[in-house]
Amino acid sequence: MTVDISRHDSVAVITWRDGENRINLESLAELHAALDEVQAIEGPLSVVFTAEGKFFSNGLDLEKLGTEGPALEAMFVELDRLCGRLLTFPAYTIGAINGHAFAGGAILSMTFDHRIMRTERGFWCLNEAEIGFPLTENLSKVILARLPRPLALRAMLTADRWNADGAVAAGLVEQMVPEEELLSAAIAWGEHMATRSRAVITEHKRLVYGELAASLGA
Repeated sequence: MTVDISRHDSVAVITWRDGENRINLESLAELHAALDEVQAIEGPLSVVFTAEGKFFSNGLDLEKLGTEGPALEAMFVELDRLCGRLLTFPAYTIGAINGHAFAGGAILSMTFDHRIMRTERGFWCLNEAEIGFPLTENLSKVILARLPRPLALRAMLTADRWNADGAVAAGLVEQMVPEEELLSAAIAWGEHMATRSRAVITEHKRLVYGELAASLGA
């Protein structure tokens, strides 16, 4: 298993430990299983989603999946569903972005309710225009739902890279902290948010993202 779960009182921490944390059918299955387990927790809850190493996620595993065919199509179905689940997940979610978030990894980071990025190292980047592999319509909808349109268009068209300082200034993330403080800061914010009504948070996310999540297969 490359995804594990730990508990810190009312905060569940999901950690992805697979090197570059590439998105493929196997990793998506593990991430869905982790969400299933966490979603079954009753009572006050916040969820921290983080990763291990220099990458939060380096995007799609195109070396494994190829650039066309049934495996790639099946992967997009499950990635869409994962994004939809996270947008409407029935608890407050925090992304602790430990390193580079590229392409699909950057999109995944946008599905969290709150994002904290480490300083010193790591870029957020939609590099599809650089590598010549376009976003799908569904994944572009995730970006457009979470970012102001001018910022979304800049990210989608230019493949610009944002470090932590730039990401905070642009509004891609809400906080930045040194690497050694990243997880503790995310857990602390999760503990704070777990005191809020989980039912109301869930309903409000449904009101905002319910239609999009349904269209993504969640």
